[in-house]
Amino acid sequence: MEAAQPADRVPIDATPPDGQPPVRPTVGPALAAGEPALVERATGPAPLGRGDRTRSERSPKDMALSLLVLLVPIALLLAFYRGFLGGEAPITVDPASAIELARSEGAFPVSQPEGLASDWRTVSARYRAEAGGGTLRIGYLTPEGRGAQLVESNVPADKLLAAELSGGQPQGPADLPGGSWQRYTARSNEQALVLLEPTRTVIVIGDARENELRQLAIALR
Repeated sequence: MEAAQPADRVPIDATPPDGQPPVRPTVGPALAAGEPALVERATGPAPLGRGDRTRSERSPKDMALSLLVLLVPIALLLAFYRGFLGGEAPITVDPASAIELARSEGAFPVSQPEGLASDWRTVSARYRAEAGGGTLRIGYLTPEGRGAQLVESNVPADKLLAAELSGGQPQGPADLPGGSWQRYTARSNEQALVLLEPTRTVIVIGDARENELRQLAIALR
């Protein structure tokens, strides 16, 4: 005789009537009538919205617009710097104080250019007293945008020429008024005009063309 089964015990494999397959009972409490079933939330990354696209997904048009936004302010700053602040203009100086100092020292007679056109710009001026004498240097930017320098000194000529011309050699006389000027080679791509006097040596040197060096030499007074 079979033992009595508890009233709340459900057989593991209950065979339903009419030959249908067995149904495995669910584990856990049964849902009450009308109670909504719990749905497990799916895990994983949320779909990207339109505003969450990465840079690699940007179109060439978007990238071009971003670059344009950066370049426009830079272009405006450059235009302001060049147009209003003179960004590409050389810094000029007044050589008067250096010339006056050289004259006050009285080491040698001092000449200065007169009558040069306004497009000759003075970019440096300095007088220096040293053991062997004194030296006045005035640097220019020529109308063609090249460099030229006027050197006046009572330092012994052999020492001065060796230092200023880096072993340059005389190339013959230069047909210039105001003394016996000589043409010299100089360092690198430079050339020089040299005037040797008993009390001083005058050198006009630079990478400017010879016609501009001649203009500077002729203007000395």
